[in-house]
Formats: sequence, structure tokens, C-alpha cells
Amino acid sequence: MYNTSLRIVNHTGDAEDVLQEAFTDAFRSLEDFHYKSTFGAWLKRIVINKSINLLRKRRMDLVDIEKTNIGHLPDDEEADEEEKALKVEEIRRAVALLPNGYRTVLTLYLFEGYDQEEIAEILQVSHATVRTQYMRAKQKLLQLIKQAA
Repeated sequence: MYNTSLRIVNHTGDAEDVLQEAFTDAFRSLEDFHYKSTFGAWLKRIVINKSINLLRKRRMDLVDIEKTNIGHLPDDEEADEEEKALKVEEIRRAVALLPNGYRTVLTLYLFEGYDQEEIAEILQVSHATVRTQYMRAKQKLLQLIKQAA
């Protein structure tokens, strides 16, 4: 749970605070747990929601694409990701450097296994916004990794 929060908020102190609040809330709300999922999944959802709420307080960098005049992004040549044998630590450092919005979407999609529709619901943004943030996060992550090399 701590690692989940840390990947989203990108600050150890904040992740510890989120975790403490999540456990406190979960304990207070045990009567609301109806065994529709495992306790771990229920608690993880609380941790993710608290982490995202913390980012919202910091004014997360998500912009609803449908409410802007931004057109279609040009298709760039896809990087041959399979040929890049990167060390886990390099990727972790690069993910930590991503802007909050990019890091949150990337973390929820790749590390936590949520699909884009679920992420849109969690973040309360459109599916198009999640898709765009994910695409941009991947591009930015590749750029950061190349710069580090």
C-alpha cells in the first residue's frame, strides 16, 4: 500500500501520511466493507483515492482535452521499446521525474493494473484525457530515460 501511494504522490512523507489516513479511515469504515471484493483491494482503493486527493490539493496537472482547443496530436514514430533493456532503477527514477498527472495515470495503468476507463472514473476526467495523458507520459518517460543514458 505504501509503494502504491509513493508511486502516485512521489514523496515519502506524503505517502506515509496517506497510508496512515487510509488505515484510519478503513478501520472507521469497517461496517461499510461488504465483502464484494477482498479487504486488500478495498484498502488499496482507499489508498489510491487518498493519494489522488492529495495531488488534487496540490493542483494536479490534468487538463480535460475535450474542454480545450487542442487538436489531434501527430503520430510520432514509435520508439522500439522492446530493444531497450533498461534497469529498473533507471525507470523508477524517470517515473519519479514525471509531472504529477502523467505519473498518476502511468502508475495506475502500468503498475496497478487499472484500465483507462477505471482511471478516468477515479480521476474524474474523460477517457480521452486519460488516453492522452498516458500517451504523453510514455513519451516523456522515454525522453527522460534517453537523457539519462
